[in-house]
Amino acid sequence: MRFADTDPLNRTRFPLDPWALVENEFGVDDMGRTETLFSVGNGYLGLRGNIEEGRDGHMHGTFVNGFHETWPIRHAEEAFGFARVGQTIVNAPDAKIIRLYVDDEPLVITEAEIMSYERRLDFRLGALSRRIEWRTPSGKRVLITSRRMASFTDRHLGVIDYEVELLDADAAVTISSQILNRQDGRDEYRSGVTETPGAFDPRKAEMFTERVLQPRVQRRDGGRYMLGYQCTNSKMTIAVGALHSIETENEFTETGSVDDDLAKHIYRVRAQKGVPIRLTKLISYHTARKVPARELVDRCDRTLDRGAEMGVAELFEQQRAWLADFWARSDVEIDGQPELQQATRWNLFQLGQATARTDGGGVAAKGVSGSGYGGHYFWDSEIYVMPFLSYTAPIVARNVLRFRQRMLNSARDRAAELNQRGALFPWRTINGLESSAYYAAGTAQYHIDADISFALCQYVAATGDEDFLARGAIDILVETARMWEDLGFWRTNADDVFHIHGVTGPDEYTTVVNDNLFTNVMARANLAAAAAAVDNLQVNDPESHKKLIERLGVTPAEVASWRRAAAHMHIPFDAKLGVHPQDGAFLEKELWDLEHTPDTSLPLLLHYHPLVIYRFQVLKQADVVLALFLQGDKFSTEEKLADFEYYDPLTTGDSTLSAVVQSIIAAEVGYHELALRYFRSALFVDLADLHHNAADGVHVASTGGVWAGLVSGFGGFRDHNGRFTFDPRLPDGWDRLSFRVTLHGSRIRVDLTAGAIRFEIEVGEADAAVPLQVRGEPVLVTAFAPVTVALDGHGARRVGAPTMQNVRGARRADGTLLTASIPTLSLDVDEAEAAAVFD
Repeated sequence: MRFADTDPLNRTRFPLDPWALVENEFGVDDMGRTETLFSVGNGYLGLRGNIEEGRDGHMHGTFVNGFHETWPIRHAEEAFGFARVGQTIVNAPDAKIIRLYVDDEPLVITEAEIMSYERRLDFRLGALSRRIEWRTPSGKRVLITSRRMASFTDRHLGVIDYEVELLDADAAVTISSQILNRQDGRDEYRSGVTETPGAFDPRKAEMFTERVLQPRVQRRDGGRYMLGYQCTNSKMTIAVGALHSIETENEFTETGSVDDDLAKHIYRVRAQKGVPIRLTKLISYHTARKVPARELVDRCDRTLDRGAEMGVAELFEQQRAWLADFWARSDVEIDGQPELQQATRWNLFQLGQATARTDGGGVAAKGVSGSGYGGHYFWDSEIYVMPFLSYTAPIVARNVLRFRQRMLNSARDRAAELNQRGALFPWRTINGLESSAYYAAGTAQYHIDADISFALCQYVAATGDEDFLARGAIDILVETARMWEDLGFWRTNADDVFHIHGVTGPDEYTTVVNDNLFTNVMARANLAAAAAAVDNLQVNDPESHKKLIERLGVTPAEVASWRRAAAHMHIPFDAKLGVHPQDGAFLEKELWDLEHTPDTSLPLLLHYHPLVIYRFQVLKQADVVLALFLQGDKFSTEEKLADFEYYDPLTTGDSTLSAVVQSIIAAEVGYHELALRYFRSALFVDLADLHHNAADGVHVASTGGVWAGLVSGFGGFRDHNGRFTFDPRLPDGWDRLSFRVTLHGSRIRVDLTAGAIRFEIEVGEADAAVPLQVRGEPVLVTAFAPVTVALDGHGARRVGAPTMQNVRGARRADGTLLTASIPTLSLDVDEAEAAAVFD
């Protein structure tokens, strides 16, 4: 695990600001990281934090959620049912570029003499601004200020403000505003679109070798430009538009040109000292699966017309107002911890940028901030992002679930392909088809079905939106329950027991196993929820129940079979060791000695063949421990402690999904210092680039986990089937933790201190009444009547952290000893003998 026990940011370069990420010194060596950190997006459109002048950069990127190209997956050794169609997000034509020349000298920030520099991502304004003073080679001082945003109120619109002012002399100024197809075109200042290849890393996106975007439209009308394309294989279409306007009292001329891959609008200005030049560039992106590019161009026209009518000042004001509402619902306040406060708000802001205007689309693993993981949607959305949405932005949560609902037919086809009834959702996808070429760590993760069902049930419990189920979302529960009932099997001995074999759990360092605990526990919940939902629908909405029967042919006997499978699900438990085995054979393996594994060997997936890893008890990420969190009411306090102490020393944290879960359970079972360490690791995973891949985009699931770490970990909030409980674990040294959760339409503010927890309905009906529990005691929160509950401490306080000593030396049920080692090549002569030979 990569920890951040002290503030990992250089505060000279990145000063503290509770509402912004600020950079005071430009860095060349970590441009990839800062391009991600300073990205702006709205869930549909994402603009990486590239330099406006568009030359130097790690990865110039503009991304539109779901806009992708397909390609055939070629397996060296084929087998039936392997994924056939790969999908990768396309780097959309780049409309951010504004190149500046003063006396024909270009501003190249990595080479220029920069007298002052500040870049600011403002979380309340929703804009990236930059202010630099440049001394040209001839000694003239130039002030350049800029702003950019991706609009939250109009998801197809972006705005760029660019202002130039000569401070001490007149000069000839040229501004070249461009749209460049970086996916296929060539930038005359760079070698081409292909980034420098690095070592193998499965977390990166695939690279295209053929042309992706086929030109369909090129148009110029004064300062308005349009480029339209169609993807070669997926046939998706995109249109990109830009509208320019200039404000200056200087004399100027303007020209322009457009071809297949490049549009340019050029201003030549006789700039006088102290007379500013302000360029406004409105940009618009529209994409579609089946609409011709020319129609998308018309849509871009309408988007640009609306933006021009409003004006830049109004557009930025709408952005500010939207974010004011976002923070009223979503902010988490940590008194007395300024570096944690800033980092928390950056993470929450990234959640907003990844989800706000998906509008029925999915939430990609990197949002719209980068190309990592190919722009795919995983289980990340449901388990790590959806809780934040369900409790702070229910309409967005509903839209994400509708995206999965529209995928149901493809999931049915995939289940049939794998010889199963019901539906099996793809492990990774953009268009609904399975895109994971490695089935052992992809398709075998059947738990994706239970994850989606869990998120659906959580949303309904949080909102009371039973109508969503009745209108068709219940089909997800039915079809996933059918899959589980068909996938599992009965084994009869003294008692009937339901088993699930041949699956992979969340831990991808152990694959294709029998009775993975996480899978079985989540499948049990899925089966029980489906049965309960059908029964409830029959009682509360007979007409919708009738339609369900007609639509899916559900029978009472089938529902009874789900309930029976759930009741008799096999939940592995080893009485000798007192823990839940991760799977049926996990405890038979030897231990990987992580305590003596050098950091240079991490992550293991980049240094060891999967077969080597699979032979050991070692975890990429929390597996059993995640089950303890999501289904916590099914485990005792003693079981949680024993499981955490066993698995924590075996967990590498090679996945960014792990630290937040370990933090939550560590807090619950009393490892309070460790909980804070894990939380800080998740909090700074991108800001400090702890996993060395922040350049590929924001780890969106981890940002969602940060919210859960605060609200569920330290705030102690749980929602088990609509029963909302609190059992806080405030870290030592924290004065106050404050957050909001929206339950059944009432937004409740929660204020937590060492001695008390306070609840107040901030927004809700006049007769709102929300039942809660605090450490088992009922609490009713009503409008206009805040409730304060005194707290006697914050749970057990355990010192230190579990170590390999908790595990090594224990004996299995058969009496064999658990031993730990690190896989290395055998040597004929040990190191001591070798040293003697060469002495």
